[in-house]
Amino acid sequence: MDYMKTVVPTNLFTERGSNIVVINPGSANIRIGLANQDTPFNIPHCISRRTTQLPKRHVQDQMVNSQVTTAQHMERERAYDMIASLLRIPFLDEEVANSSYPRKMGRVDAYPPQNNTKEPEFTWTDVLEKNVPHSSTKVEAEPNEGGTSEDPTLKESKIKVESNSSERKYREYICGEEALRISPTEPYCLRRPIRRGHLNISQLYPTQQVLEDLHTIWDWILLEKLHIPHSMRNMYSAILVLPETFDSREIKEMLSIVLRDLSFSSAVVHQEGLAAVFGNGLSTACIVNIGAQVTSVICVEDGVTIPTTQISLRFGGEDISRCLLWTQRHHQTWPPIRTDALSKPVDLLMLNRLKESYCQIKEGEVEAVAMVQSYEDGVPPGSHKTRLTALNVPPMGLFYPTLLVPDIYPPPPRSWFNDYDDMLEDTWHMDFPGGSAFPMWESYPIFQTKPKKEDNIGLAEAITKSILLTGRIDLQRKLFCSMQLIGGAALSDGLIPAVEERVLHAIPSHEAIDTVEVLQSRTNPAFVSWKGGAILGILDISRDAWIHREDWIKNGIHIRSGRKYKDSYYLQAQAMCYINS
Repeated sequence: MDYMKTVVPTNLFTERGSNIVVINPGSANIRIGLANQDTPFNIPHCISRRTTQLPKRHVQDQMVNSQVTTAQHMERERAYDMIASLLRIPFLDEEVANSSYPRKMGRVDAYPPQNNTKEPEFTWTDVLEKNVPHSSTKVEAEPNEGGTSEDPTLKESKIKVESNSSERKYREYICGEEALRISPTEPYCLRRPIRRGHLNISQLYPTQQVLEDLHTIWDWILLEKLHIPHSMRNMYSAILVLPETFDSREIKEMLSIVLRDLSFSSAVVHQEGLAAVFGNGLSTACIVNIGAQVTSVICVEDGVTIPTTQISLRFGGEDISRCLLWTQRHHQTWPPIRTDALSKPVDLLMLNRLKESYCQIKEGEVEAVAMVQSYEDGVPPGSHKTRLTALNVPPMGLFYPTLLVPDIYPPPPRSWFNDYDDMLEDTWHMDFPGGSAFPMWESYPIFQTKPKKEDNIGLAEAITKSILLTGRIDLQRKLFCSMQLIGGAALSDGLIPAVEERVLHAIPSHEAIDTVEVLQSRTNPAFVSWKGGAILGILDISRDAWIHREDWIKNGIHIRSGRKYKDSYYLQAQAMCYINS
């Protein structure tokens, strides 16, 4: 303890953080890095595996409601007009009376681009193994030695060698952003192990495949990004910073991946909301985490989360990106190209970039000239200079969620969430053989120990409801003046004043509260929870709550048995000590 009183904080991070890996998995991205790093690696949380399935399915988990119903479409148009009234812009089908140019045929040459950064040249991911067969390597090495231009006959022979199916060796799997940039013509299938804050289990994506993909992605990051080989993993500990949406069984599965499959010596679990408080040097705050697919709100008092205040909303940054596409198509400002954010991952990448660069919340018409990319099958990628309009409407969908029309993902089977002390074989083996539908899916109830998701309320109402659930006026006043926005979508221009204004109006008139404030984040809002997890791990001297690999394997898993877990009550209490505090 004397050492802790005299040590310089930077030295403490360097010494204790060099062997701690902080893992913060999300639906769209995973943030991972050593605790002594300033910022983590932020990598798309997906994997593309080579497939031989016919017909070829490029995306594994497209069990979504891609067709908007008539009722949803009418609600979306009403929400647009409500937002237009607030922002003082024309309604959805209203033409500008005094416009100097036709809205649907405006020239973009007269508008200077607002983003002067040069677009990097797009290339599809190389899906072939880097170590090509010996015969092909020999052919390619000869022209390089002489430093002369390639002989046409030699080039022709090389093409023949590469076109030979026996010589063409595909990479078995590709992770991260490379997985999103694979051409649709290549024999690969994209998978996202986490969707909407839960493991992405469905009839088409069985449990074991989800867990195997998680292990593969995390192992690839440890090897390729952090350069930690398998032989050295026993010298490292892991901190799992997990969203509040995960259930206890999902947390156990991730602990098994970290301790058993990745071979870390020990691990501990922290909540994202709790870690975010520490990441910004606070003790009490209302944490509003706006992720890619889920927005969650939870209150923290004196470093302890209040479980009853947790509210999860099934929309996030990706829904804003899809709404941006819908808005432009309705105004006929989008180029005549086939953009599909659901079945073409590279299109979602492009839409996310446009949203981050141009979308903002402010009154009046917000327009910009941007380069829109097209990735058509069999055609080289192209660029289209386009005038985008109504760019302040999509981010307002956070307050009016009917504008976003979230995709409908079927929930996992009901019994999968029943985390019995003794996990039986028939409960574990639910991998939907043959892809047949599971009969319980239609009658799936909300998991009883988790607060019900409030899908139909906006962000301001969710924040207000969460804080008022604390039940104490002194704490409520403190929390309303200590709101903290984290997550990638929290970077949207104009979001902070919009949250303050709408939360203030959402507070019931009979409540004695007249001041609200969103605190500025001290670090990148997307990495606050990761940074807080690193701080918690470094300052945790006693490590009483840490689970050691040998204890987890011995007490929690039957080796060579059909059962996944035996009596796991004690281990669950260990793993969930921070979750339930």
